[in-house]
Amino acid sequence: MMSFLMVGPLMVFILIVAPLWLILHYRSKRNFSDSLSHDDYEQLNQLSETSRQLQQRVQTLEKILDVESPNWRNHYE
Repeated sequence: MMSFLMVGPLMVFILIVAPLWLILHYRSKRNFSDSLSHDDYEQLNQLSETSRQLQQRVQTLEKILDVESPNWRNHYE
């Protein structure tokens, strides 16, 4: 009789609780691994700053070319 009383809760655990538990566990692990680490965040900031500096250099060079050779854009656009 005791084995019949344990079968019901065991089946509920195996069919409902365990799959939900596994799904939620691996979903939270995936979300944690998808986020940026501190080193990645620092590298992203450094790359962003480098990109901003390069953009300023390109704009400066374009201004110089506009003064020295006003028609240079017609050859490249």
